[in-house]
Amino acid sequence: MDEFYIGLMSGTSLDGVDGVLAAFPSSALASSLDTTPRLRVVAFSSSPFDAAFRAELLALNAPSPNELHRAALAGNRLADAYASVVHSLLGQARQSGIDSRQITAIGAHGQTVRHQPPTGASSDPSLAYTLQLINSSRLAELTGLSVVADFRSRDVAAGGQGAPLAPAFHQYLFARPDEAVAVLNLGGISNLTLLPPTSCGAAVIGFDCGTGNALMDAWCQRHTGQPYDDGGAWAASGALIPALLASLLADAYFSKDPPKSTGRDLFSAEWLEAKLQPFSSQKPQDVQRTLAEFTVQPCLSGVSSYGKSSKQLIVCGGGAFNAHVVERLRAGLPGVRVASSADHGLPPLQVEAAAFAWLARQTINGKPGNLPSVTGSAGPRVLGAIYPA
Repeated sequence: MDEFYIGLMSGTSLDGVDGVLAAFPSSALASSLDTTPRLRVVAFSSSPFDAAFRAELLALNAPSPNELHRAALAGNRLADAYASVVHSLLGQARQSGIDSRQITAIGAHGQTVRHQPPTGASSDPSLAYTLQLINSSRLAELTGLSVVADFRSRDVAAGGQGAPLAPAFHQYLFARPDEAVAVLNLGGISNLTLLPPTSCGAAVIGFDCGTGNALMDAWCQRHTGQPYDDGGAWAASGALIPALLASLLADAYFSKDPPKSTGRDLFSAEWLEAKLQPFSSQKPQDVQRTLAEFTVQPCLSGVSSYGKSSKQLIVCGGGAFNAHVVERLRAGLPGVRVASSADHGLPPLQVEAAAFAWLARQTINGKPGNLPSVTGSAGPRVLGAIYPA
């Protein structure tokens, strides 16, 4: 008998909600030697945020007037958007003969608006926190399903970064017994998972490389009116600005060793504006080309520094559709097979949502969802809070 879970994700790109209904064979094991399919996506649905709501979520990433009230209302509205995706998934499920009563729970990531993880061994743990907006109780009421949410806070409380959480799912889905595999998620922020062969017993490494689509999307919206650079064509039309790239890469974040995580708290529009001050006369397409390279270079550095034995790189997230970025990854990783996650059974826009379906399953079954080798937490932890149907 399959176990059914819904996973919902709205990421740093602030473009909308992705949702999957995933079926997990009840006998499926985490062992890479098990030949049973690890999961099957029964349904997928996506709903974009409108411009006004996206602007409000972006504004809530920084101090602003009446934040608590506005954040609460945004959490309500986000629950409504999540519920709309859930009902779309339920409609598809019924067509496949699956009743909503067969669905165990929803895993809901929520919308990250602040992320302040521990900064080192001497940091004050009382100053660390992570905040994802979502009214989980409202989502449970609107859907009639149990909801698992607030996945990151327990890891932070245990001294971890609280992110990235997807590497544990990447291990479950993509790890191989005799081959090292790298997985790169190109969302608003880029994060890398380095999976050693399961037969060797080595620890998984994972961390946020730096910015992904966030700054490229913002620059594209500002200068072209389009929400993203379709296929990376605009970036490809520009010329690299080496001095700007060097300035961007000079940020202290890139000299830190993992575990590490980041977000819009650091790589904000204000951060970019300050970096662009000496380059105000440059063509917008040249800046876009440089921002694309700024996304690529930390990813390449991450693979070369921590995943030298990896012979394949699986790319997922919205950035997997940026042909220019993917080509730059291929050029920088000779001898590595760079391929979309779709070639490995799961389309790029479904991977993170599926990860939160899997994380909800871990929580419901009382199993850890974090990897201490990735987040730096004091140990494995069962993540999330459960809001019963």
